[in-house]
Amino acid sequence: MPTFKLDGREIPFEPGDTIIKAAWRQGIEIPHYCWHPGLSVAANCRMCLVEIKAERPMLMPTLKWDADKQAYVPSDKPKLTPSCQAPAVAGQEVFSQSSEAKNAQAHVQEFLLLNHPVDCPICDQAGECKLQDYWQTSQGTLKRKDTEPVHKPKAVRFGPTIVYDGERCIMCTRCIRVCDEVVGDHVLDMRERGNKNEITVSPGRELDHKYTLMTEHVCPVGALTSRDFRFKARVWFLRTQKSVCTGCATGCNDYMDFDPRKNEVFRIRPRDNAEVNKFWMCDDGMMSYHRVHKDRVTQGLVAGKAVAPAEALTAAAAALGKVAGPNIGVVLSAQHSSEDNFALARFAREVLGSERFYLAALGGWEADKILRHADNNPNRAGALAAVSSKAGSLADLLKDVSSGAVQGVIALGWASAEDASALSALRSLKAMVTLSSNSGALTEVASTVVPVASFAETEGTFVNAKGMAQHFDRVIHAPDGVQPGWLTLVELAKAMGKTLAFAQLSDLRGSIAVGAAAATQEARS
Repeated sequence: MPTFKLDGREIPFEPGDTIIKAAWRQGIEIPHYCWHPGLSVAANCRMCLVEIKAERPMLMPTLKWDADKQAYVPSDKPKLTPSCQAPAVAGQEVFSQSSEAKNAQAHVQEFLLLNHPVDCPICDQAGECKLQDYWQTSQGTLKRKDTEPVHKPKAVRFGPTIVYDGERCIMCTRCIRVCDEVVGDHVLDMRERGNKNEITVSPGRELDHKYTLMTEHVCPVGALTSRDFRFKARVWFLRTQKSVCTGCATGCNDYMDFDPRKNEVFRIRPRDNAEVNKFWMCDDGMMSYHRVHKDRVTQGLVAGKAVAPAEALTAAAAALGKVAGPNIGVVLSAQHSSEDNFALARFAREVLGSERFYLAALGGWEADKILRHADNNPNRAGALAAVSSKAGSLADLLKDVSSGAVQGVIALGWASAEDASALSALRSLKAMVTLSSNSGALTEVASTVVPVASFAETEGTFVNAKGMAQHFDRVIHAPDGVQPGWLTLVELAKAMGKTLAFAQLSDLRGSIAVGAAAATQEARS
């Protein structure tokens, strides 16, 4: 692979790479505002200027202060090049930290701050603002302008999700390019010129497509803010954990930001993955963190009475013990992890002796050709893999209940609220046990509800529509007495006088790997 030198370091690059992109691939940040690896090159902020060494360098005439003569004298300096536009060339030498490059970065930074309000104490971008970062690294001088700054519209409602502050905007045009190039909706544009520039919404329109929060996410300053996150938390109080979006079968990689003092998740941000979601997420995916705290099941429920989780577990064991194992329907969940589903399949076969598997999944989702998959469940493939894809639908379950083949049910997760009336027939069963982190149709019809940890309160694996198994980590702690689904099933087996052969997550994952290999061999034969 060809290389060039950046500040003395060898940087490999691929054909078509620019200098800044090749550096970015190596984890080196050349200061920039308008450049983004997933968008076209605008080259309008001029923060990424670098010095390129050449045999015949391009020089610019300038005036330089002569201390001896106490006057400015004619001189020259290297002509700098935007590294976001300049192609990487084998063998060339590039300097982003030379005196000329650093001087240019300082002047660009000062220019951008000329009319910028110093409202960092109330700005949601404070703590993760590139203007703050580069002031520290590239400028570090006090503001010299002593005249009234240019004033622009503030707190402008762009749409249901986004608020715009024109005075903070540096006109990088990232938001315009996201709408144009990622979404294909030219709803944002730039008006006026010079220091009167501002971003505007097309006449008669609102910023209301499915990727509006991405326009806020790519903003390097505090010009665009999310109405959902606005004024809710300071980022320096938040901690971050890697996770996977539960919005649909695409399985976008993300970061979950949470406050450990409150044990509360405050937002989701996209995490780069070229094979899955590149740099993006849809609005519904970024808002899916609300499920962590909304409609949560934190207490057990037995015959309509709230009880402790341990008491609900005992009641569930007693209820299931009253029904012959082969007559118990087992409902897997496309919303729960592969670990939870695999543990339930093992519980069904080894504890209950049942092979009657069904799948609960959410519906009612608007797909697109960008990221949103038609299946708005994160782990349908993983759930079906737990039983070698042999699972009926909830409609099949109701038919088996009607025929008398199913006299009891143990279900994992929840179903769409629209299914509540249809599932009311399950209320008459001898045993209707649901293990769930959130309320839904299955918890409404259950005689016994056992709370389990949500995806943010445990670690696990989702298998997306491409068949990629993606691990997610625990973000916050589960409520007292509430355990992950797989561990709850281990305890339920003990309460029924049986033992599941895994005491910890590593044992369970080893069993999953063996089971997957056996299923593959069976399919080949």
